[in-house]
Amino acid sequence: MPADLPRLRAPEKRPAIGIVHLGLGAFFRAHGAIYIAEAMEKSGGDWSICGVSLKSPGTRDALAPQGGAYTAVELAPDGTKPRVITSVAEVLVAPEDPAAVLSRLTDPAVKIVSLTVTEKGYCHDPATGALNPDHPDIRHDLAASLPASAPGYVVRALALRRAAGLAPFTVLSCDNLPDNGSVVRGVVLDLARRIDPDLADWIAAHGRFPATMVDRIVPATSAEDIEATARLTGYDDRAPVMHEPFRQWVIQDDFVNDDRPDLAGVGAQLVGDVTPFEHMKLRMLNGTHSALAYLGYLAGHETIADCAADPVMAGYVKRLWRAEIIPALTPPEGTDLDQHADALFARYENPAIRHRTWQIAMDGSQKLPQRILATLAENHAAGRDSHGLCLAVAGWMRYVSGVDLDGNAIDVRDPLADRLRLDGQTGAARVDALLALREVFPQTVAETWRDPIVQALHQLETKGVRDAIRALPG
Repeated sequence: MPADLPRLRAPEKRPAIGIVHLGLGAFFRAHGAIYIAEAMEKSGGDWSICGVSLKSPGTRDALAPQGGAYTAVELAPDGTKPRVITSVAEVLVAPEDPAAVLSRLTDPAVKIVSLTVTEKGYCHDPATGALNPDHPDIRHDLAASLPASAPGYVVRALALRRAAGLAPFTVLSCDNLPDNGSVVRGVVLDLARRIDPDLADWIAAHGRFPATMVDRIVPATSAEDIEATARLTGYDDRAPVMHEPFRQWVIQDDFVNDDRPDLAGVGAQLVGDVTPFEHMKLRMLNGTHSALAYLGYLAGHETIADCAADPVMAGYVKRLWRAEIIPALTPPEGTDLDQHADALFARYENPAIRHRTWQIAMDGSQKLPQRILATLAENHAAGRDSHGLCLAVAGWMRYVSGVDLDGNAIDVRDPLADRLRLDGQTGAARVDALLALREVFPQTVAETWRDPIVQALHQLETKGVRDAIRALPG
């Protein structure tokens, strides 16, 4: 990177902070923070963001010298479009100073606490959605007043607001979880009840936990991306984010005192029921992304665009939509799911988006229940076959073994990685051992789809990815 480029800087005057965001990663900065910036530009309001990193200081260290400003780079097939985003006004690192985070959360000006902490950040059982009281962070939060987990910060901050006579903030989950509003409400109330039952009653009566659906493909930012952004813009930005042109944000319109930015004015959809949008996105986009991540990785593909360019993989994902996923969905009003599938595939083909299969493959034990297993359950109830989705599950089972089809080691990143490896177990024994993990597989799914998954894993390991796909019926 040229040493003489000026560092990107935020303007000195900005609206006051009205939102605290837990989990300030690339996705939120490429999605929600842009909507919020546009809402303030259009309609005003003090809705600047305090971002909180719950684990490491890397994002803070990159953004702090820039005053929180960063470049959002749209990657379209016809070129790149950079834009400076200044809605993030402050970044805190929770482990360094948890009291400072609680102080910001109890500021009366803060009306919304949003989250992108990934599935594992809710410290819950993905198969049931319930709080996991044995999670190490939850055990810590039950014993200490200064929390460690995202639910812990929400509960302790709400306790402080109640004690001070303040209204609660709205808790806005922006993670890919089915009925994410109910999930975060459930874990917050459970944790609060274990600390103070009266607090839980107050939160239940006065708090708001709207459900959301978020959609935008955001690949991980690489060192090459940072250098390319410098060449493109003429300034030094250590924290750019890359994103596709498409975006969507569907939000249940249920906020404490109706306090929120003018998100509808900049394209967000405020609705009464998010569920049809959520199921469509989790199963059509996230479900096929996961299927392509595991099978594509095992087939030697680095990115989703590489998978889409492979005729066999392309045929596979289109088959999943047509035969197994769309029949299990109720479309949102005015949505043609076949046309939506065509639009999704066009997004997958975008060569400017290098969305790596290894990135999507992370934390699969937390993602499978909502992305794939829910469709398997509904297809069984309706008497539909799901051989393609069973092959995706088999791909995950092989991937988490830590060895690819050529015998090369895989760096498996998953909260259950040590339990998933199952060294020495192969074939049906491996399938049975993994299906027995109730925090991943509901018993009915495990019992119903056991034999097709055993057959799919055998096909995958004896014939390879492409021939296993070609062998699928239909």
